[in-house]
Amino acid sequence: MHSREELLASVIARLIGDARHVAVGAASPIPATACELLKARGAPLRVSRIHQRKGNPFTEGSRELFDLAGQGRIDVFFLGGAQIDGEANINLVRAEGRRFPGSFGSAFMYSVVGRTILFREEHSKRVLVPKVEFVSARGDPAALLTGKALFSWQKDKRRFRLESVHGPGDIRAETGFDFDQPEEIPLTPAPGAEDLTLLRGPVAKTIAADYPDFAARVWGIN
Repeated sequence: MHSREELLASVIARLIGDARHVAVGAASPIPATACELLKARGAPLRVSRIHQRKGNPFTEGSRELFDLAGQGRIDVFFLGGAQIDGEANINLVRAEGRRFPGSFGSAFMYSVVGRTILFREEHSKRVLVPKVEFVSARGDPAALLTGKALFSWQKDKRRFRLESVHGPGDIRAETGFDFDQPEEIPLTPAPGAEDLTLLRGPVAKTIAADYPDFAARVWGIN
């Protein structure tokens, strides 16, 4: 049996595909796990884990990250938000009367990175809204992944399409924006035995250095 975190990491690994350089934010243990899974499989992937002890090549804060992205040298980046709407806008500033840390460089990264994956574990109408209260960034994502479903982005329609669900439930009832879907919605493929062995072995040990609480919770590594 796999955990939800292992399932999400395996999905992200598929979305990353043959990318050469992936940048992962400071609070992104599941995307970081996906990157380490690909490396454990033997992929020649460069991973920059921003503001972490290991895997952080930057010496001047995030300026170097933005320089690399502007030069087209980062293939995949991850963005989330307090709110995400049906036009792929994200809100990192304020929602429901609450203030958040802010947009930082999200608008820039969203526009220049070739594959931006929107990722938020919580799947609810509170997060997935008809229209964000504040537009921190807008763009054309490679996908939207939540703790319950995977959506692709239809650039021509500027509209999401449901690709798979991770388990039973009414995704439409739990989503605040409208979206397209196939007649029969497939179940998201579970990670295979070989990937689970990698995740629970070398990947878990690598991830524990930068995300100790996550590794302890998911794999019991202290």
